[in-house]
Amino acid sequence: MLILLLILMPMALAPMSWLLGRRSKSLRNGFVVAAGFLELALALWAALRGGSAALPELCVLGFRFELDGFRRIYTLIFAGMWAMTLLFSPDYFAHHRKRNRYYFFQLLTLGATMGVFLAADLYTSFVFFEIMSFTSFAWVIQEETAGAIKAAKTYLAVAVIGGLAALMGLFLLWNSLGTLRISELCAAARAAGRSPTLYVAGGCILLGYGAKAGMFPVHIWLPKAHPVAPAPASALLSGALTKTGVWGILAISCNLFRGDPAWGALILGLGAVTMLLGAVLALFSVDLKRTLACSSMSQIGFILSGVGMICLLGEENALAARGTLLHMVNHSLFKLVLFLCAGAVYRNLHRLDLNEIRGFGRGKPLLMLCFLLGAMGISGVPLLNGYVSKTLLHEAILEGLPHYGWPLKAVEWIFLFSGGLTAAYMTKLFVAIFVEKHPTRQTEFDADKDWLSRPAALALGCSGAVIPILGFTADLSMNALADLGTDFLHGEPLAHAVRYLSLENLKGGAVSLAIGAAVYLLLVRTWMRKDGNYVNRWPGRLDLEELVYRPLLLKLLPGIFGWISAIFGENRLTVPLCRGLRRAARRIALLFGENRLTVPLCRGLRRAARRIALLFGENRLTVPLCRGLRRAARRIALLFGENRLTVPLARGVWKSVEGAAVGFGENRLSEPAARGIFAGAEAVSRAVSNRLEALAPGRRIGLSFGLLALALGLIGALIRLLSLL
Repeated sequence: MLILLLILMPMALAPMSWLLGRRSKSLRNGFVVAAGFLELALALWAALRGGSAALPELCVLGFRFELDGFRRIYTLIFAGMWAMTLLFSPDYFAHHRKRNRYYFFQLLTLGATMGVFLAADLYTSFVFFEIMSFTSFAWVIQEETAGAIKAAKTYLAVAVIGGLAALMGLFLLWNSLGTLRISELCAAARAAGRSPTLYVAGGCILLGYGAKAGMFPVHIWLPKAHPVAPAPASALLSGALTKTGVWGILAISCNLFRGDPAWGALILGLGAVTMLLGAVLALFSVDLKRTLACSSMSQIGFILSGVGMICLLGEENALAARGTLLHMVNHSLFKLVLFLCAGAVYRNLHRLDLNEIRGFGRGKPLLMLCFLLGAMGISGVPLLNGYVSKTLLHEAILEGLPHYGWPLKAVEWIFLFSGGLTAAYMTKLFVAIFVEKHPTRQTEFDADKDWLSRPAALALGCSGAVIPILGFTADLSMNALADLGTDFLHGEPLAHAVRYLSLENLKGGAVSLAIGAAVYLLLVRTWMRKDGNYVNRWPGRLDLEELVYRPLLLKLLPGIFGWISAIFGENRLTVPLCRGLRRAARRIALLFGENRLTVPLCRGLRRAARRIALLFGENRLTVPLCRGLRRAARRIALLFGENRLTVPLARGVWKSVEGAAVGFGENRLSEPAARGIFAGAEAVSRAVSNRLEALAPGRRIGLSFGLLALALGLIGALIRLLSLL
């Protein structure tokens, strides 16, 4: 029951936040903050108790949830992140529009994200994963600027395509193994063996969940969505929602492909490209939130490298499993702090360009300290928690060198170089905001004492304090987290304790920091500046979305399928064929009556016509064919009455119509469901429209109402379909 409360409680409170916001903004703000801390209290209680829950037979297969060590850790992290962002949000949104919509979808997304991580099987996880994708879409489009709308379209397209790919993978996995329970996948995969179908299923699921994680090459939404989304939402997009994608990759990699060198090499290669490309993009960026967004992509690459090493090392994966888990935790904490700092800057200046915001942080010790902790932690500076997880990942790569040779050596240098780039771009941000002075507005910045409210400052300070606490107590706190959570990753126990501050481990961190210092001094301070201003040297044409995906999806594929449709659609072959089949069936029935020869023959001809319609889709051929069949049935009954010939013929015609309708989506399940949904939507729309017209005559209904109506429609559709099962 407690697990279900974690998921359903924020979803149930979302409409209440909307209604309260219509009456009192202060009451709504207090309500959503209380909801966030209530979720944190429930998460703490659930983490102490553990357990499982199930909703059997819901959506046919049922929903199942469990709370093991890994899920306890991330339940607390997610609840804490939402509580801090909700505490920060009232101050950030003080002068923004459509705040009700933001809080409504904040709470819905919280419940859906909890559902993803608490799922005991991939089916349950997928359902909540898709709900989360659609509710978080409202975050990206919140500001409704041209950039936000375009980024939201990209985000939604990637989410839909990735979701369809993941669903196909689940179908194949169910067909191959007969189960989607995560605890049963490992044994089922060993019993079934390494079949090509298993790899295809894994690849589809990797594509779907990797798209949400920000993995190359399906990362295109991430650098565009974060800068346009509100800063509290960006913190959650980076620190929480990307981890749901990593969760899916972990679920299949550590269960289906544990000890599989081919799969491990694939994940490791994708991780290496992702961490290097993300770091390069962040280094070139001159936008504060875009830099942090590309940094998220790079850190996801570090995590994926750990996942690859888990698969490659097999029974010796203790370091890789612990490093992967701890870097997931650390990255969530870093991005919470850094994006809240970015939110404090944007809240005051409404600018994100480094040339326009530089010098703002001077004389603001809380902002400077929190940003510095986040920057040093993510750069792997010793004595902070980021150094611990990066050390474990580096040691895991070194552990695999004797087995895999020079390819892993190349990955090690990419790892160290990407870590150096992380230090370089974080130094660039810190120097620009807290060291340099603005040429014209520095006096104004220094005089601004009301730059953040007390609740928002409390959220920022509490988030930043966790980083040094975990770093200074690594042998106690971080080892305890790793011991608790690595069962989900099938991590083996450590053979010996890790000495984080040994000379060998410090050497790896020192190499990365030295690379970062060199890159900052030789590139950032010289080539990436012009006339004292930061400039973006990244070629604008090197945009993977504009260069590859849009031409592929909007031009190439429609052209190919249009060519196929022209060949197999309505043409000189199919039109005469279907006409001939219908004439032959009619003439046989009229000439020879109903007997043991003509009845099967007419049935066969009708089936052939129906299959042609199903194969070649709904077009100018099949639509008139279905209409003609219905008219033929009516005319036969009128002309020849009801006898042994016309009754079976009319039944056959109606069966063919029913078969064609099933092919095109009209059947006994969907037709009443659709009618009920449309009737309900029409009634709700009419009632709400009348109410709005009474409250504000002539007021235009905007995107907020449209998204609310969409959410209500989806809920109504789900209820109607469940009632018909």
